[in-house]
Amino acid sequence: MTSDLSQLPDAERAYQTLREGVQQLLREHTRLVGVTSGGAWLVERLQKDLGLPGEPGIISSAMHRDDFARRGLAASAQTTLPFDVNGADVLLLDDVLYTGRTIRAVLNELFDFGRPGCVRLAVLVDRGGRELPVAADFAALRLEGVPDTQSVALARADDGSFSLQVQAAA
Repeated sequence: MTSDLSQLPDAERAYQTLREGVQQLLREHTRLVGVTSGGAWLVERLQKDLGLPGEPGIISSAMHRDDFARRGLAASAQTTLPFDVNGADVLLLDDVLYTGRTIRAVLNELFDFGRPGCVRLAVLVDRGGRELPVAADFAALRLEGVPDTQSVALARADDGSFSLQVQAAA
């Protein structure tokens, strides 16, 4: 836990913790699905690092957001689920869990594709501040003390390495 935002935790170290946590959550037929965009980066790397077969799913919250009228549809906001959702064991991955509104929207999107047997959530960062009753099954790290006027986001460098950034909230 940290409240000193001048010294953000190392995202690569947090990723290693996330990888270990996800490995513990995997079942025989678990399918990884990343929330665009930070969660998508995480599942792409996790799928490879964990040696999982097939391609991970990518899911967008854009069409089901309660602020869609204000935010609109992002160009990269495409859902791709390369498996049958019905009865699937889905492990959602996101970079930052905050209010729970994105996860609510993602669940609505997921159910547009079918009815999964189980949906669990793993996140790189849990920053608290829930507005909805959403909890991660695994969080690599927890950040406290981030003001509502700031957002925490995962960034990916050209070499694929991760870092965390704090910026003014949109």
